[in-house]
Amino acid sequence: MAAILLVEDDPLVRRGLQLALGRHGHDVRTADSGEDGLRELRTAPPDIVLLDLMLPGIDGVEVCRRIRAAGQLPVIMLTARGDDFDVIGGLAAGADDYVVKPAQPTVLDARIRAVLRRTTPDGVRVHGDLRIDTAALTVSRRGEPVPLTPTELRLLLTLSRAPGRVFTRQQLLEEVWEHDYLGDSRLVDNCVQRLRAKVETNPAVPAYVQTVRGFGYRFGPV
Repeated sequence: MAAILLVEDDPLVRRGLQLALGRHGHDVRTADSGEDGLRELRTAPPDIVLLDLMLPGIDGVEVCRRIRAAGQLPVIMLTARGDDFDVIGGLAAGADDYVVKPAQPTVLDARIRAVLRRTTPDGVRVHGDLRIDTAALTVSRRGEPVPLTPTELRLLLTLSRAPGRVFTRQQLLEEVWEHDYLGDSRLVDNCVQRLRAKVETNPAVPAYVQTVRGFGYRFGPV
């Protein structure tokens, strides 16, 4: 989940994107002008800004320039046209990416996640509301620390390094527990249960540590 500031003057587009991105798990605040957007940024900086190019008053290009002058906050430009002039203007102002309206929510969600992955510091993995710092060996969920045992942490690090990949129980025994023989798969299953209890919103319906019946486990969302 990302905290998003959407700066868009069209009320129908603004409300539609806010609802759609909310369904994708994002927390979306809105502003209807460049001036209002800059005020919102000073009040509570988001994780990323979705910025309409054509705004009343201060336009999107100037807003982007001011954002970039202040730091490295990720920006995706929304433009009504795919003209080179519009795109080049937004990118030259420092935008990280652009999307031509009308934007499909699934496409926009994918672009948001891609930009955040590129701008996340090395050694940090962000998946939904879960943040895994592989350098500091810390895990947080919705900004709150998640206390894990060394084995639970190693299991999470192993699974999350390759989202979507299915690990068999034997592979996990070898990588997490360093068992080079056919070990007891209950070690894996019990650790998975403990890990889910700490990182999942609903451990009965896991979003991150997912079971692949007959094979093992994988890390999601994928």
